[in-house]
Amino acid sequence: MRYSATDGAAVVGSEVGTGQPRTSSGAAAPVIPGFFPDPTICRVGGDYFLATSSFEYFPGAPIFHSRDLVTWDQIGNILTRRSQFAAGDGRASGGIFGSTLRHHNNKFWFVTTNMSDFGGGHLLMHAESAAGPWSDPVQITGTLGIDPDITWDNADNCYLTWVGFGPGENESGIVQALLDPQTGRLLERPRKLWQGTGLAYPEGPHLYEAGGWWYLVLAEGGTERGHAVSVSRSKAAGGPFEPHPDNPVFSHRSTAATVQNVGHADLVETVDGAWAAVYLGVRPRGSVPGYHVLGRETFVSGIVWEQGWPRFDEDRYQVPAGDTSFSDDFSGDLPHMRWIAPGTDLASFTAKRAAGVHITGGGTVTATSPLMATRVRDFEWSGRATVHPSPGAVVRLVLRVDDSHWFAVEAGWRRVRAVARIGPLHQEMGIAEWDPSAGPLQLEISCNDAPCAGQPGKNTGPDEVSLGFRQGGRSSTLARLDGRYLSSEVAGGFTGRVIGLSVTGGSAVIEQFDYTARRSML
Repeated sequence: MRYSATDGAAVVGSEVGTGQPRTSSGAAAPVIPGFFPDPTICRVGGDYFLATSSFEYFPGAPIFHSRDLVTWDQIGNILTRRSQFAAGDGRASGGIFGSTLRHHNNKFWFVTTNMSDFGGGHLLMHAESAAGPWSDPVQITGTLGIDPDITWDNADNCYLTWVGFGPGENESGIVQALLDPQTGRLLERPRKLWQGTGLAYPEGPHLYEAGGWWYLVLAEGGTERGHAVSVSRSKAAGGPFEPHPDNPVFSHRSTAATVQNVGHADLVETVDGAWAAVYLGVRPRGSVPGYHVLGRETFVSGIVWEQGWPRFDEDRYQVPAGDTSFSDDFSGDLPHMRWIAPGTDLASFTAKRAAGVHITGGGTVTATSPLMATRVRDFEWSGRATVHPSPGAVVRLVLRVDDSHWFAVEAGWRRVRAVARIGPLHQEMGIAEWDPSAGPLQLEISCNDAPCAGQPGKNTGPDEVSLGFRQGGRSSTLARLDGRYLSSEVAGGFTGRVIGLSVTGGSAVIEQFDYTARRSML
């Protein structure tokens, strides 16, 4: 499946026959749309590899391949075994935070932090192939913090740089230490590096050598509207670092740009000797304050070197239109690159059956039943699941941000209803009957642009979410809900929407799942 943008913003190419823009500026269109934040990138020959954060979802740390920086294919997940990624407390927006992917001495290296099993230090693993299998991690003790970076100098000294949380021997702020990557042992006490420009939350450090200088790139301002990229440089990997005179070098704060919250950049030298950067951003819509629902997405920018400093050239790359639609009949093994589960392992509650995927659940109807989910990739889309619940079971198609913010359409014996959970409030929104003898039951959720968005007294959210079902050629809508209640601005946290299936009070077979993307609107 090709993962590429489907959005119609900042069109620079011609229109295809359907009216879909052929290309869009990289300043407005993500190269990996949907909940794929904190991108980290490396190049091997003519091939680029990119991994992102995944937080509480497992398998974790999805990894992609490209040869042109604008079209990306997912080739696997780095964390596919629980020995690599302990479930820990499983809280929303816990799990796998910012990471670094590099290639050195014919191996791929990946260093990350598991915030759901926090306290033991960063996790370092390696692989011969970016697609895996990846090793079990070496835990780097004495590195309490987040956002680790790894790099090597010409003498093959390995440097670990991260956001330390102190106190005690572990310094707080942006810190660094020499590392033995084979054993995970620090070779010196962590020391402080450049702490940024004074904006909030200096984080996401990445260190590069270019043109005789070492560049330390940071995210600052928090991963909200004030997000920014700042840079400093030194003649040595360990500093001292001097800041760019005009920091931050990249931000969309206080602008009318359709993409906001830009930052957490990682740079890469391209095949032709130029440079590029991948970074995260969000696409808010609706009335003030603007609501983003797909999470933090991955974008690409050119890098221009001016007087020894990097400058972001946002419009260098043109992102081709693509299609994120798919249909799974589950006739083979569960496609783990697409399907994920929050806080647990898919194998613990799913199994392959001749008729589809078999899901088991808990004994009571709860919001925290195991969920087999996939990321939502588009503004306008529909998802439809053909379900066969066992007697006494309730099967639920869920649009989720976290356990306290979700909409669902669920089916039990002869009854379908729409339900919503917003914080402590749980509401039934609509109810109907279905006939088990009248053919397969299909549960549906779809998102469309909010009608009259931005007009006083009207729907001011980013979209409208419809919940319903189909049976025997008849389609019924049970509820239409304001999508802002499933946004990061309402729910908080670092993730985006996923859609998936759970079962309580028994089991169900999911015969087929169809996701249909439509043209996105900014």
